[in-house]
Amino acid sequence: MANDYAFSIQKLLLVFLLIISCHNAVDSASIIKYLPGFEGPLPFELETGYIGVGEEEQVQLFYYFVKSEGNPEEDPLLLWLSGGPGCSSISGLLYENGPMTMKLEVYNGTVPSLVSTTYSWTKISSIIYLDQPVGTGFSYSKTQKLASKPSDLGEVKRIHEFLHKWLNKHQEFLSNPFYVGGDSYSGMVVPALVEEISKGNYVCCNPPINLQGYVLGNPSTEVAFDYNHRIPYAHGMALISDELYESMKRICKGEYETVDPSNTGCLKLVEEYNKCVDRINFALILTPPCEESEDTLPDCYTYRYVLTAYWTNDETVRKALQIHKVRV
Repeated sequence: MANDYAFSIQKLLLVFLLIISCHNAVDSASIIKYLPGFEGPLPFELETGYIGVGEEEQVQLFYYFVKSEGNPEEDPLLLWLSGGPGCSSISGLLYENGPMTMKLEVYNGTVPSLVSTTYSWTKISSIIYLDQPVGTGFSYSKTQKLASKPSDLGEVKRIHEFLHKWLNKHQEFLSNPFYVGGDSYSGMVVPALVEEISKGNYVCCNPPINLQGYVLGNPSTEVAFDYNHRIPYAHGMALISDELYESMKRICKGEYETVDPSNTGCLKLVEEYNKCVDRINFALILTPPCEESEDTLPDCYTYRYVLTAYWTNDETVRKALQIHKVRV
C-alpha cells in the first residue's frame, strides 16, 4: 500500500512538472535591466516575452512591454501595432513613441548605441509593442503549417487571444484604461481589433478589457482614398501652390489616383504635382528622402534602420532580450 501511495505521488509530481514545463515553454517573460549599446541600467522597466496563441499555441507572439514611468497603477495601457504588414514593433519602440532610440553615428562593427528619448509616450502610459503577424520580428510558428501570414481578420483573432492571455498574466492592468494604437498598414487592423474587443467584452468567459478608444498615425485605409487625400495635405503643408491646388480640385474633381485617360487637363496637373513633391519624404516631410542601404549617410533619418538591423541581429542583444532560438 505504501509503495502504491508513493508511486501515485511520484506520478502526480511528474504530471505537475510536465505542466509547469510546458507552460514555461509556451509563455515566457523576462524583466530586462540592461541592453547592449545602452550605457548603464535602463531608466525604465522593460519586459520581453512570448505568448502562445492559436491551435495548440503553436504561434508564439513576441512582445516588448514598457511600464509607465508616471503612475502605472492608473495610467492608460496601450497596445501598439506596427504596419507593413510585417514590420517589427521595434520600429515603434525605437523610432516613434518609445523611451529609447538609436544614436546616429557611423557603424563601426560593434553593437550600435542606444540613447534615451525625451518624448516617450511611456512617461504617461504603459505600452505593449507586439510583433505581429507571425513571422514578424521575433514572433514565429512552431510548425510550417501556421508560419504564413493569416488574413487581417485571422490576425485580429490572434491578437485578441494574445491580449486576454497577457492581461491574465498582468492582472494589475485589467482596470487601467486600454487603447489600441498603430500606424501605416495597422490602419487596416486596429479598427477591426477594436470591434473584436468590444464584441468580446460581452461574451463569456474572460474578464472584459477596459477599452476606451484607439489612435492611428498615418494609417492605411484604401489606396485610392489615401492617395487622393495627399493633394489637400500637400497644399496644407505649403508643398504646392494655391493655384495648382485650386486647378486640380476644379479639373480633377477630387480624383487624382485613377484619372480618366480622357481628362488630359487633370493628367497634366497630376504630372506637375508629382514634379513638385518628387523629392519630398511624405512619411516625414521635414527630413530629406534617403535610400535605405548600408551606404546611407548617418545624418539621414533612415540610417537608424541600418543601425537597428545590426543591433537586432547581434547575438548579445538577442540573448539580452531572451529571444528563442528556433528552427521550423
